[in-house]
This record gives sequence, structure tokens and C-alpha cells, in this order.
Amino acid sequence: MTDLAIADIVSRFKVHGNIVSAKPFGSGHINDTYRVITSTGNSYLLQKINHFVFKDVPGLMNNLVNVTRHLKEKLKSIPGSDPEKQVLTLIENNDNGYFTTDAAGNYWRVFLFLDHTKSYDQVLTEKQAFEGGKAFGRFQALLADIDRQLIVDTIPNFQNVEFRLANLDKAIAADPAHRLSKVATEIAFVNQRRTAMHRVLELGRAGILPERILHYDTKFNNVLLDEHDHAQCVIDLDTVMPGYVAYDFGDAIRTIINNAPEDEPELDLIKLNIPLFTAYTKGYLKQTAAFLTEAEVNSLIEGALLLPYIQGIRFLTDYLNGDIYYKINSPWHNLQRAKAQLQLVKKLEEAKETLNGIILKAWQHEIK
Repeated sequence: MTDLAIADIVSRFKVHGNIVSAKPFGSGHINDTYRVITSTGNSYLLQKINHFVFKDVPGLMNNLVNVTRHLKEKLKSIPGSDPEKQVLTLIENNDNGYFTTDAAGNYWRVFLFLDHTKSYDQVLTEKQAFEGGKAFGRFQALLADIDRQLIVDTIPNFQNVEFRLANLDKAIAADPAHRLSKVATEIAFVNQRRTAMHRVLELGRAGILPERILHYDTKFNNVLLDEHDHAQCVIDLDTVMPGYVAYDFGDAIRTIINNAPEDEPELDLIKLNIPLFTAYTKGYLKQTAAFLTEAEVNSLIEGALLLPYIQGIRFLTDYLNGDIYYKINSPWHNLQRAKAQLQLVKKLEEAKETLNGIILKAWQHEIK
């Protein structure tokens, strides 16, 4: 993006002052983001929405407007809260909407930049894990009473294990990259767990688990912390959709509990960080125990196993399809990722009883 092109896009929004600088910002892989500073000292985030990933951008933006409005209204009634700091603020365009399009058909939006905040790509301390749990738990708690009819699915079937397995089966049947012979062990591992990994979906369809409004991308760098490492604001709200709380809990645990990188080639190095799991769980249930049902609490451990299983399936599917979705740095990168995620599933299965005990103990502590 040239400075002139950025200036043209920004001029369509109700920002204060003229652009002084505009530089790429953040480590996101989906949307292109720039931090814009103006002559009045105001800072904004200009973002190009990836409409190849998000097919319904107007629906997505309506979600954002409804969710941020609901969060701010809820926080206004909570003593000590600061809605303008604790919730993202969308900037209106000059026609009182919240996005614009350029000549190439790209969609753009602007947020107010939250100064004096930071994020971490990796959880390093129990305090950080606890704050992450609090942040995502509070996010769910504040949205527990939002009208779910206001929220559309921005990526349908995102954590639907049935859908992900169907995609894997198609890749196995077609074998377009002629790699099927290399993944017999991984396919056998997946197949052995097909029935068990449908449990959350089946409980939901039976009405035992209620649908909630979820974040759906609960990695730690989607929490902004203040200068004291206290959680301040949950960001990256593009995937906010209805679903089961086990999904968000499991996705967070997938990234927090694993000491090794997501694509660790040495599987013996994949080990569980129980203290970080415990801290996140305590923070999460501190915010959610008051509204979660017992069935939802019991489903959290299932989510912890399910989400790395789903992610492993997605990597394995992409490997079989010839690496058409995820960026890779070698021809076997997706296979390496799949092996690591499935190894994490194995480790979680071995510790399932211990981990579930931690969940139930934290829940009992909060509901006393």
C-alpha cells in the first residue's frame, strides 16, 4: 500500500487530523493491518478485511457493531469499568457506516488504537495464563445475554468436527498430491477417535449443551494487557459466532498447555505445562462459573482434547490436498504440524483424569 492509497482510504472515515505516519502493524496472518498516527496525536488501526476467508463482510461488520455495543453497555453498569479501554471502538465512515471498499473490491475498516497496551504470542507465566482465562471468560460472560439472532456465522462449521472429518475423507479419497501412503499412521490415529471426538457436537445437538456466543480464536495474543500484565481488552472479533463453550476453552488450552511449538518436529519434546493449564482454568472459571451449566463444565475437558484433534485434521487435510490453505516453509510442514497436534492429543488423553480434576476443583471453588 502506498502512502497515497492509505490516505485515500483513511479520508473516508471520521478520524481526527491528517496522517503523519502509517506503518504495518501486528503479526496477524489473515487481515492486513496498519497503525495510523495523525497530526492531532490520535492513533488508529486501519485494516483490510480478508474477504477470501470472510465471505460475508457486511454480516461480519454487523457482528462487530452488535458485539462491541453490547459489551460497552454491559460494562457501563459495572463499577470500575472503562468501556472505551476495555472494548474495541469502531470508527464510523463518512456515510455513518463502518467499512468502505476500494477500486479493487477490498474491504477496509478503522479502529481506535488502544495505547499503553501489549500482547504476547506465547504465555510465559502463570499470571499471564490466569489473566488470559479471565479475559476470555469475561468476554463469554458479558455476551451470555446477547440476542443470538444478531450474530451470523462468519465461517460456517469452523470447529465442527463432523465437517472437518468429511473434508479429510474427501482428501483421502482424491489424494490429489499423491501423499496418502505417507500418512497411514496419522489416519489410523484419527479414525480410532472419531466416535469419541463427536461427544461435544452430540451433546449440543441433544440440547444438553446450550449455544453461547464465542470468540472462536482464543490464542493468547488476542488479549491486550495493560502495563501491569492485567487483561484489558479482547481483540480480533471477526470469528465471533454461536457455539459451545468447550470450543473456546479447548482452543486456548491447545496453545497454552503445549511447551513446544505448534510444528515441533521432535515429538518427545511435546509436554504438558500443568501449572499454566491450572492458572488459565482458574481465571476462566472465575468469570464463567456463575452462568455455566454443570454439563458445560463437564464438557471443558472434552474441548481440550477436541481442538488439537481438529487442528491436526486440518493440517493433515491440507497436506493431502497439496498445501493449498496454510502457508508452509517446506513440503512436509503441514505433516509435521499434524503429527505435533496429534501427539498433543495423545498427551492430553494420558492426563485427562488429572486435568478434569483441576477443572472440577476450580469450578467447585467458585460456586461455593
